[in-house]
Amino acid sequence: MSTETPYRAIFCDVRTDRTIDILPLRDVSIDDYIGKPGALSGNIPVPDAAIAARVRRIEEGRTAVYLERGGDLWWGGIIWTSTLQSSGRGVITLSIQAATFDSYAGRRRIRQTFGHTTPTDQLELVRELWRKMQASVGGDIGVTYGDETSGVLRTESWRDGDEVLYSEAIEALASAENGIEHQISVYRDPVTGARTRQLRLGSPRIHTGVTDLVLDRPGAILSYAFPRDATRGGTTARARGASVNSNQAEESRPVYSKEMVADDLITGGWPRIDLSSDHNTISDGNALNLRAAGELAQARGAVVIPEITIRLGSEVPPSLLGRTVRIRITDEWHPQGLDARYRIIGVKVSPPERGRPDTADLYLEEA
Repeated sequence: MSTETPYRAIFCDVRTDRTIDILPLRDVSIDDYIGKPGALSGNIPVPDAAIAARVRRIEEGRTAVYLERGGDLWWGGIIWTSTLQSSGRGVITLSIQAATFDSYAGRRRIRQTFGHTTPTDQLELVRELWRKMQASVGGDIGVTYGDETSGVLRTESWRDGDEVLYSEAIEALASAENGIEHQISVYRDPVTGARTRQLRLGSPRIHTGVTDLVLDRPGAILSYAFPRDATRGGTTARARGASVNSNQAEESRPVYSKEMVADDLITGGWPRIDLSSDHNTISDGNALNLRAAGELAQARGAVVIPEITIRLGSEVPPSLLGRTVRIRITDEWHPQGLDARYRIIGVKVSPPERGRPDTADLYLEEA
């Protein structure tokens, strides 16, 4: 890796965060997103028996990896899979694939009955899910919590035996109308220097920083793309829930929401384009109405997720997710100049290797 922007791969125990080793990692790619797990992939070279003995200490499912850039933590997560491979010339490498710490919620299932029958802030419901997840013996992976509030109150409960993934329960809260956003941030405590894994919550959005990050083309922006996809959007939405049938002689039918319609788009000339989703653990019609309304709000008309590629420099901070960025572009398509504000909802970093510059792809939505 480049000595100008040094990256270090730090391998640790998932439960205790005890450092196991610091090893070289080549062909690295990392990404992270608001609302879903990010990924890391890379190759650890194994040139001799001494290094092999160290690499053997990596155990899938119980080893975490952090990628550090210039003293700051840019990524952290759990190694879930690896592949030991030897080339025709006898060169041995261990290829690893990891996912951010929020992926842990996708490996845990709700196996106790709990919930809130009185209206409770929806961000507290997410924290409650994580507290229950980490309260089991062997379940604590050191995720900490803030004290954010949304002002949106909901009643939610979960039952033992439904085998619902914790990630599914969190996503149900996220997809509701006026729902939530979530992400686990990794950073060093400014006082103690200890590595920290903190659950960040926002409603309806997560916001980072108080000033805009300004990026220009020509300048730090190397390339851009503005895709528009009507196959992922719609003008109506319906959510289906669990099948409820008290009469065994009748056909079992799922509960479903009202049809939510973007009347302003229809009036403005859009055709009807239908969205549909399934929520097999929800049997309450009002809850399904909230899911359908939330899904339509997130995918009205054509879905647009702009992407820009930037050159990483000292002016780009590690905490990018949720930050507002001001994009200024002057070229043939924008002869008068584009000056627009977006929010960063996804980041993919490619460290420099073999002449490739240190870059980041930023995935954006309108601020």
